[in-house]
Amino acid sequence: MTNNDPPSNLLILIDPSSGVPVYRQLMDQIKFLISSGVLKSGQPLPSTRSLSTELGVNPMTISKAYSFLEREGVVERRPGRPLVVKAVDAVELHDRKIEQLKESLFPSVAIVRQLEIPAAEARRIFTEMLEGVSDEEEWS
Repeated sequence: MTNNDPPSNLLILIDPSSGVPVYRQLMDQIKFLISSGVLKSGQPLPSTRSLSTELGVNPMTISKAYSFLEREGVVERRPGRPLVVKAVDAVELHDRKIEQLKESLFPSVAIVRQLEIPAAEARRIFTEMLEGVSDEEEWS
């Protein structure tokens, strides 16, 4: 596959029962694929029709997600050509990665607060997990 080919093996999973609109799930996953480097600058996205068929989702839902991604500056449309991942500099890519991390951690922060676990203890647990401590008994 060259950088000019749409990816043939994107792992996008849609959960219709999640409560999150399908177009939003698609947007979030495409942003993550870009931030993680699976989708690279200049690489085309799958066509609306092919992604619709692959995911079993209405083509208008795919089109809606793509339109919002375009408005957010994540992808760009070229007349008569596929939608492509917009090129960004290293600073913007880093900022996008940080934003993805914050979005992913938000539910965990809510759980820490609901369980009334002190912030220092939550930080310690997170640091241990980040550094590879895998035995839950070691966290106690």
